[in-house]
Amino acid sequence: MTAVADMRQIEGQELDRAALDALIAAAPGVPAHLIDCDLTAAEMGGMALEGWVFERCALRGARLDGARLSGARFQSCRAGGLSAVGADLSRGRILGCDLSNAVLRRADLADCRIERTKLSGADLTDLRTLELDMEEVVLAYARLPGLSFRRLRLIRIDLSEADIRKCDFREAVFVDSSLRNAFREGARFDGADLRGADLSGLTLADARGLRGAIIAREQAADLLGELGLRVI
Repeated sequence: MTAVADMRQIEGQELDRAALDALIAAAPGVPAHLIDCDLTAAEMGGMALEGWVFERCALRGARLDGARLSGARFQSCRAGGLSAVGADLSRGRILGCDLSNAVLRRADLADCRIERTKLSGADLTDLRTLELDMEEVVLAYARLPGLSFRRLRLIRIDLSEADIRKCDFREAVFVDSSLRNAFREGARFDGADLRGADLSGLTLADARGLRGAIIAREQAADLLGELGLRVI
């Protein structure tokens, strides 16, 4: 990815809070493009980083709680355990990143696009967004109760073992995705097309919560198989 015009490019540096404050002070309001920078465990809470680009950066354990990151882009970053509680990530892009076990409670992800990203074990509780815009994202063991996926096309979304209580999947279409052993209490699937979803681990009791959804004959056969019945 090439540097954006009028954007400062910083490459291969180890950056802490003081260094970031100096960058901001040197050119107020001008975003920076950080490439291969080490921000491991950096304290970035509340910082104004609108439009910044983080490319191949190390952000493991970094704290971005309350940071203003509207329009920011994270690409190919290693950010396991990152905390961004209440951060503004609206209109941003998260592409090809590892955000395993990240804490994004109450973050604003309105109009934020997430692609090819790992969010295993992440806490996405009480996000400030109407729906998540994502493709090819691993959300195994993640916590995302109450989020809306209504009418979305969910392409390669792994929700295995995820907490999806009270999520809205009405009229959603699942493509090469997984709901394996996902916790579904109160989730809504009316009109959802689940033929492209892995439903392994689904019990007859769980199936009652899928009333109104579309499933394939093979999926129905698997469910009936748990009762000792065969579909011929």
